[in-house]
Amino acid sequence: MEHEAIIAANKDYWNGHADLWFGTTALPQYGVKFVTEEDLHFFREVAGKRVLEICCGSGHSLKYLAERGAGELWGVDLSQKQLENARAYLAQNKITAKLICSPMEAELEVPKGYFDYVYSIYGIGWTTDLEGTFQKIASYLKQGGCFIFSWHHTLNYCVAWDCSKRQEVIEDQKLVFHRSYFDESYFQMPVHDSQIILCNRKISTYVNALAKAGFVLEQMVEQNEDAVLQSDDSDEKNRKARMVPLSVCFKARKL
Repeated sequence: MEHEAIIAANKDYWNGHADLWFGTTALPQYGVKFVTEEDLHFFREVAGKRVLEICCGSGHSLKYLAERGAGELWGVDLSQKQLENARAYLAQNKITAKLICSPMEAELEVPKGYFDYVYSIYGIGWTTDLEGTFQKIASYLKQGGCFIFSWHHTLNYCVAWDCSKRQEVIEDQKLVFHRSYFDESYFQMPVHDSQIILCNRKISTYVNALAKAGFVLEQMVEQNEDAVLQSDDSDEKNRKARMVPLSVCFKARKL
């Protein structure tokens, strides 16, 4: 499938289902059952800074940074419906932000060499052009500016509980590989009454794309939250989170 068709299909999904995701996976969260900004302090110097969010969704992360003194807020999202929700939510909270409806793969109408932070909370993995997107993000940042993003961990899509032995006790169930870690082809995933189209990139793919775009990686985190790691409940997602990382987060700096 051509990249333009993938972008169009995913845009249709978000325009039709934005309300179902209102306020989910936004700062201070970096991912489901994952450590938060209160743990990582990636935005410790955000007061007075210019920030741009890629895939800003309903605006909750922008509000979080506004409340911590960010000086200028920008957001881009593929979905017009997401931006309508963000505008209403931010206006309700008396927050001003410049919002742009565009694919992240496009050349955005934003100033170059301008931002202190560009970030994306569970959005960057939707890109159909990782290297090109990272290069554009680098062009928006000041020298020394930070790029922060989180996404599903590659292993999260590769392993699942063995469903062939449902009669066995929970303690005997095992995670099995149902997809190759090296398979970066696009796949369709049913969600609600529709489908989304994604690819599952290797960790090295992200690291190498960052390096090629002129970033130095300062930190990579794949730590699920302590409460889940220390629990002993039988919830399938919690049990999986005690064995493999569900999310991954990167902080990189433009050289």
